Amino acid sequence: MATLWNKGTSATDRVEEFTVGNDRILDLELAAYDVAGSKAHIRMLESIGLLTSEELSKLDAGLDRIARSIADGSFKLEDDVEDIHSQVEILLTRELGEMGKKIHSGRSRNDQVLVDIKLFLKDRLTGIRDEVKALFDTLQDLSEKYKEVLLPGYTHYQIAMPSSFGLWLGAYAESLVSDVQMLRGAYRVVDCNPLGSAAGYGNSFPLDREMTTRLLGFSRPDYNSIAAQLSRGKSEKCVASAIGCVALTLNKFASDCCMYMSPNFGFIHFPDSLTTGSSIMPHKKNPDVWEMVRGKCNRVLACENEISMLCSNMPHGYHRDYQLLKDILFPCLQLISECISMTDYMLKHMEVNDRILEDPRYAYLFTVEEVNRRTLEGTPFREAYRQVGVEVNEGRFSYSGGDPSTLKASDLGHSHIGSIGNLCNKQIAASMAEAIDWN
Repeated sequence: MATLWNKGTSATDRVEEFTVGNDRILDLELAAYDVAGSKAHIRMLESIGLLTSEELSKLDAGLDRIARSIADGSFKLEDDVEDIHSQVEILLTRELGEMGKKIHSGRSRNDQVLVDIKLFLKDRLTGIRDEVKALFDTLQDLSEKYKEVLLPGYTHYQIAMPSSFGLWLGAYAESLVSDVQMLRGAYRVVDCNPLGSAAGYGNSFPLDREMTTRLLGFSRPDYNSIAAQLSRGKSEKCVASAIGCVALTLNKFASDCCMYMSPNFGFIHFPDSLTTGSSIMPHKKNPDVWEMVRGKCNRVLACENEISMLCSNMPHGYHRDYQLLKDILFPCLQLISECISMTDYMLKHMEVNDRILEDPRYAYLFTVEEVNRRTLEGTPFREAYRQVGVEVNEGRFSYSGGDPSTLKASDLGHSHIGSIGNLCNKQIAASMAEAIDWN
């Protein structure tokens, strides 16, 4: 196998298979970023005299050709090539001869991998942010559409107080705001340029690290060369934590939907085409999509812990253990994107039940409303609470504020910030607009 570190000996096939593992497949995700890093690096090498302008021109053109093959899908990692970095250098060397070997001057595969991963993670975080924003917009639209439709609120799985579809859907929209803030925090951790740190100790070439930082679009360099290498694992952990926050929001929403779809609740409905049936029970409409969202999000939530366990107990510097980070994080990035997209798709086909409160099981949903009404009329709160409690126990409670089956959210007089009568969707939208502004 062709390797950048080959010194005249080769590993056995068994050792290569064990140490390389799934890395060659995952490396294809990094191909475009490896070329981008190399293009910035050779421009910097020319600026400090390690390449001539003619060499720069030829290498740059060669890298552009590789980039086009990556974009059109024709680029491949050859069977006897260890990784993406080796493949790019081999292709340049085949085309340009010894000149192709010069692109590795002043860098190690360690900082090369770090650059690729950080550029990749920046793009994925930005993409996930945009997907979250699309879901946020859908939730807000539905919150406004159904803001008057009352929905029983539950605590401890017991009927509690009046809620509304507007409040429920708007809650998950606002939860996504804090999730985007976490994504932004992870982006800032990742947005530091490690190129030039080499294997963690720099080197004796007069590298212009500020130049490559500008060319690659990083906000600043990782200044300390050892700190740059210490970011391996920490960057992935921060990203895993951020997407884990999104996963937790989607997980809870999916659980709500599973429960609300149940005939015992019957709060929401989806077309038959978006549910599944039973092989034995012809009446079943199973919430398989929501159960898969919930399950996949649990896998995403486990990602941060797995990364933490992998990266602990190692001194500073590179260790081959880090190679496994891609195996852990990359699939989870794909999973969270799929879950966000599917949640958005399902929501756009959701129907709500606007006659829920016709069911007599919700007769006690308005006990707190009744206590508050009597308190506002002058009865001390504890006395009003006792009165209503006695009426409930004796089976003669009746809400005096109107027929529950005909009430709308605005009939209940909830006016404070964040209540069913004052959803604050505009303010939440403003918070999201601020959160997604990473520039």
